[in-house]
Amino acid sequence: MRDALMLAAALAVCLAGMGWLALAMDVHWEQVRGAGQPHGAARRLRWLGAVALAAGLALCLGVDHASMAALVWIMALGASAIVVAMVLTWRPRLLQALAWAGGR
Repeated sequence: MRDALMLAAALAVCLAGMGWLALAMDVHWEQVRGAGQPHGAARRLRWLGAVALAAGLALCLGVDHASMAALVWIMALGASAIVVAMVLTWRPRLLQALAWAGGR
């Protein structure tokens, strides 16, 4: 049960990381917020995205040995990227929950 919760947390963290990396781009920020990015927001969002993806790897490594953890992490990255792309396509306002990190 603990392993399943850790893997679910890894997927959630990877999803947030991909969302922050997407919001670091001006086009996606404007889709979600409807205005330009505040000064320094892109750097902060990229940093948060990178830290979140690293945390996802750490959670995967806490569950399995390195070779299996890397595979699960890469699959989580792919799934997260697809989910963020679909959300940006059909319901970009759903990512407003992650936009707090960019400010304003």
